[in-house]
Amino acid sequence: MEKSKDKIIKISAKNSLPQLLLIFVLLGMALFLSLASPFFLTWENLRNILDHSSLYIILALGMTFVIASGGIDLSVGAVAALSGVCMAVAMKGGLGVGASILIGLAVGAATGTLNGAVISFLKINPFIVTLGFMSLWRGLSLIITGGIPIYGFPRGFTWWGSGHVGPLNPPILLAALLGLFAAILLNMSRFGYYTLALGGNEEALRRTGVSIHLYKNLVYMLCGVTAALGGLVVTARLNTAEPLAGWMLELDSIAAVVLGGTSMNGGRGSIAGTLIACLLLGTLRNGLVILSIPSYYQQLLIGLIILLAVIFAEVRSKKKISGSKPNPR
Repeated sequence: MEKSKDKIIKISAKNSLPQLLLIFVLLGMALFLSLASPFFLTWENLRNILDHSSLYIILALGMTFVIASGGIDLSVGAVAALSGVCMAVAMKGGLGVGASILIGLAVGAATGTLNGAVISFLKINPFIVTLGFMSLWRGLSLIITGGIPIYGFPRGFTWWGSGHVGPLNPPILLAALLGLFAAILLNMSRFGYYTLALGGNEEALRRTGVSIHLYKNLVYMLCGVTAALGGLVVTARLNTAEPLAGWMLELDSIAAVVLGGTSMNGGRGSIAGTLIACLLLGTLRNGLVILSIPSYYQQLLIGLIILLAVIFAEVRSKKKISGSKPNPR
């Protein structure tokens, strides 16, 4: 009994290693930046970090489920733009703020469901499918707007991007609530169990009688809804529906998910790791601005750090897989 408990503790500690490393890196970065600049630890700057990280958190939470299920979604940035455009068109057409937001969320759910349906029923590689839909949704946004941004929305809508709830901004609270919901959904529900099982052993899950098509559709639908919520934040924050908004957001969200400990091979996911990784990337970007590092060097440095982190995560994952295989006698 004691041996079993020790084994469980060791496995838990090993699985938590990426998150612990991220926390130490985040604390070390915060210490360095607080010594380098007296402005870093001010509440205004910390709120700014949380506010900018919230967008990546919202998108990365949905991406965590997709990657944990063994898939990928390259269309989330385009879906965010399309959802924002649909919200803007609805408001300009005379609909209220609430109804317009629901339309945008419905668009996100529909695009995600379509992704899942094509991937699961036609058995096409999710990379290819979502890459094609990325171009399709981006083109549709340009057609709807004629390539011209739509701007000037009611205060009830822009509140979602630049309002205040006490000392916090709505995107921060939205990201926190979604993070809590996602953690419960992944770790304490049948949906989360089946999501991980899809990435771990899809065939074994199918043989138990579970509908693979249904749960793949639900996973991608969830990712589409979080992308639409990201579109809500971007559009409300800028007070503009830009058809090219959300550019490269899919790569940032994928990087945060993998950096947080979710396996690109599926079968393992960490909501806590995703949250910490998003905060780490947000702090890094903020720190580079505070240190007055030119934007082109910022992109280079962030890309290098993400690349090294992903390589480390994948090497560790492969070692873990090879270490679990029985030795031939």
